[in-house]
Amino acid sequence: MTASGEVDLDVVARYLAGLVADGATGLAVLAHTGRGPYLAPDVRAAVVERAVALGVPVLVGVGGGDEDPAAQARAAAGLGADGVLVFPSEGDRVALHEDVWRAARLPMIAFDLYTRPCPEGTLRELLAHPGVAGLKTALLSDAMGCQRAIALARQAGRLAITGEDRMFGPSLLWGAQAALVGIAAASVGVTAAVLEAYEGADLRAFEEASGRLDRLARVTFTEPMEGYVQRMLWLAAAEGRVPETHAHDPYGPPLPEEERAALVALTR
Repeated sequence: MTASGEVDLDVVARYLAGLVADGATGLAVLAHTGRGPYLAPDVRAAVVERAVALGVPVLVGVGGGDEDPAAQARAAAGLGADGVLVFPSEGDRVALHEDVWRAARLPMIAFDLYTRPCPEGTLRELLAHPGVAGLKTALLSDAMGCQRAIALARQAGRLAITGEDRMFGPSLLWGAQAALVGIAAASVGVTAAVLEAYEGADLRAFEEASGRLDRLARVTFTEPMEGYVQRMLWLAAAEGRVPETHAHDPYGPPLPEEERAALVALTR
């Protein structure tokens, strides 16, 4: 995205292909990290088309903005998406998921987000919904809340998905079965290495891989927290995934240039 918010779809296609080549086994597009709630319907459709063309499972973020989440889900289904990530919103969350389900009949991932944590009773209702295939938890620093969400998802027979950039390794130890994290928007190999080590038998390899991710997360997912999108764009540009001209987040807070230099130096 340029500083004025323009999206180059050729850049998007190359970027997504690079993530898959570097170890991403699926793609979540139009989510918070990709500023999906701010994009026009035609741009959203074009992004989904390019993701689907790569032949990996594709989740599409719906809701979180002014557009109708059900209509967004219906559009995603028509473009070949495999599921939707439902942004939490004010009001009746169960009714929201039911609307999305009726509109698209795509598997839904419910979302327990730190800015709008979901009450336990509501989580149980969501996990009982036939269209909810999994629960992503992204509670940032609430370890007990994360543990509870993972346990509830597994008890309900749903996929427990970690979105915990700052508690990534621990969330796997607590029972998360998959990952959908903003930190994998760049340096995707760092995230993939933790998952691979966790599935193996080498405790030290897991410790080292988790430590690398933690060090990266400490400087990307920090205050102001909404600045993480810009930080990940800086990393993506440093890795050659996107050109400097398209490494801007016009929707986030301004960040000092010194922060960028320190962040890029950490990855060298």
